[in-house]
Amino acid sequence: MKKIKITLVKSPIDRPERQKLTLQALGLNKTFSSREVEATPQILGMVRKVNHLLKIEESK
Repeated sequence: MKKIKITLVKSPIDRPERQKLTLQALGLNKTFSSREVEATPQILGMVRKVNHLLKIEESK
């Protein structure tokens, strides 16, 4: 399965609680924190919900 690198580039302050919980589930707690995750349909759905706060890159 291919991997993607997600980085939190905007603060979750003043965002709905669901978006904050989605970021927690993705493992992004602090601004400019990054994670490399597998691109499963569940992860891609979570990323799609908060993509305005993230920077997404493909990993090898």
